[in-house]
Amino acid sequence: MSVARILVVDDDTQMRRVLRASLNAHDYEAVEAGSSEEALRRLNDELCDFVLLDLNMPGIGGMATCRAIRTGFEVPIIVVSIRNSEQDKVAALQAGADDYITKPFGVQELLARIQAIARRRPVINRHTSLLVLDGMTINFETHQVTGRGRKEHLTPKELDLLRYLVSHAGHVIPHSRLLQAVWGADHGQEVEYLRVFVNQLRRKIELDAHDPKYLLTEPWVGYRFAPPPRDAR
Repeated sequence: MSVARILVVDDDTQMRRVLRASLNAHDYEAVEAGSSEEALRRLNDELCDFVLLDLNMPGIGGMATCRAIRTGFEVPIIVVSIRNSEQDKVAALQAGADDYITKPFGVQELLARIQAIARRRPVINRHTSLLVLDGMTINFETHQVTGRGRKEHLTPKELDLLRYLVSHAGHVIPHSRLLQAVWGADHGQEVEYLRVFVNQLRRKIELDAHDPKYLLTEPWVGYRFAPPPRDAR
């Protein structure tokens, strides 16, 4: 089995050195980028399996880098930042991050986040390949949503979340269970993650994101996927 390559994007040389040594010690191949521009060049030049991205970056900045990576690459992004406000976390998730970890953190916590994402990536292609909702076709293999005269792209984490909800259609999934199923066992309290990704999914697959038919909120409990009638599929 090939070794996963992780791109560490941070302008702090010491932080890059520490992360690289820790990842290498746990059988990952760590490569470095000291700026946003260098990170994008490296992703263009070589295949990476994960990106660890600091937000306080010189040049175009961490948020813009996150959006640029998500636009051009399928690679999972874990934001690693000293910023710990809910606003920063929500902004990073909206920019395309798959997860968010606050400095300082333990190496084992970081490894657990990476492993949780790695375990869930192959699940995407296992079950239903296509889902049709009100003329929109969702292709779980290509990550594409097409129809109604437009085309959308689902991020890996949006796809994982939708996959889980669809596979439990009709059932209310509590926040904590949904977080742990999609983000990993060490998650359970980050309800803002769900708000961000459910809202993004609604904009892409619902006729009216403000009055959803399929991705339904159960107040104070969780979310439920309401399948379309059989004759509408």
